[in-house]
Amino acid sequence: MTFNIRRRMPRLLPGNPDRWVKRRPLVARLLESEAPTIIGVQEALPDQAGFLRHALGRSYRPIGFGRNADKRGEGCPLFYDAHRLQLLQWEQTALSDTPAAPGSTTWGNKVPRVLVDAIFRDRETDLELRVMNTHFDHRSRNARIHSASLVRALVADDSLPTVLTGDFNTSVGSLPFEEITHGGTLVDTWAVAVERVTDAWGTFPDYKPPRLDHKRIDWILATAGIRVAKTGVNVTRFDGSWPSDHAPVQAIISLPG
Repeated sequence: MTFNIRRRMPRLLPGNPDRWVKRRPLVARLLESEAPTIIGVQEALPDQAGFLRHALGRSYRPIGFGRNADKRGEGCPLFYDAHRLQLLQWEQTALSDTPAAPGSTTWGNKVPRVLVDAIFRDRETDLELRVMNTHFDHRSRNARIHSASLVRALVADDSLPTVLTGDFNTSVGSLPFEEITHGGTLVDTWAVAVERVTDAWGTFPDYKPPRLDHKRIDWILATAGIRVAKTGVNVTRFDGSWPSDHAPVQAIISLPG
């Protein structure tokens, strides 16, 4: 699952659907219902990440830290079910010309952008899987294109089956999408899934009714050898209320070998 949970915003009026205190129990209900083996989250502030760990349950573990130079602030954590997956290694990379420097920005984005990169062993099959999670910049197309190029290079540098989750702030078919999928290193799981269990809803409903004529800006990409059994855009609402301004995207996959 990839899920932009929408960062907690201050000073919102009581009736605003964006209020975290209103959305928090809805996020918990959604996660309890879906119980993803692994979830890439975007826009999680530290207190929100702590809440997600509690909501997911005792078997889940988080990886990732804040995007700022002091490793605090908003992040893109991965949460995984440790009963199913064994974490072998992980790192967090800045999406910039200096990826080893936390908080660095060099491509026109005003706020830092990061990639959380982890390798797991599936306890059921003993197969290894690489999972990445990211959040591309919402304003700078140049930053999105350069971020896509960096991520694609990181994926191509490793032979492990890889899944990339994220809010890419751009549509399928855009220049950043073409850059990150160039050469077929990564493919859109929506395009190759055996079954699509939902319509192609836009993934940024912004608390409004879901629409088919809106963009899919949240994706799950995978390397070509991964079989995608099912995928869907989850537009679940509770008594008419959304858990977030984004709709999560989900996929069921199997690894080669």
